[in-house]
Amino acid sequence: MDTTQKQGLESAEVIFAKNTEFNRFGLICAVILVVGCSGGLAVGLGGVQYIGTLIAAVIPTMITLSLLLAVAPMKYIMTAGLTATVINLSMIAYFLIA
Repeated sequence: MDTTQKQGLESAEVIFAKNTEFNRFGLICAVILVVGCSGGLAVGLGGVQYIGTLIAAVIPTMITLSLLLAVAPMKYIMTAGLTATVINLSMIAYFLIA
């Protein structure tokens, strides 16, 4: 009963942080798959033609992969992964339309 009341008082951010740390290895697999593949597609579809787009795709992707390798807190990994994925997906959409 005591733990139920304690969990009810925690914010959603604290609960999410605990769950991501608990499921670290499963999330790492998903982050590597999504960020790596979207970064490769963004570069392959046309990001390699211009220096600026290449930098915009490679830097966030490599930061995410470096944080994974450094076993950083999942809060940082998820933020960097989400940023890299948004940038990569926007570049994929641009290169498919243009």
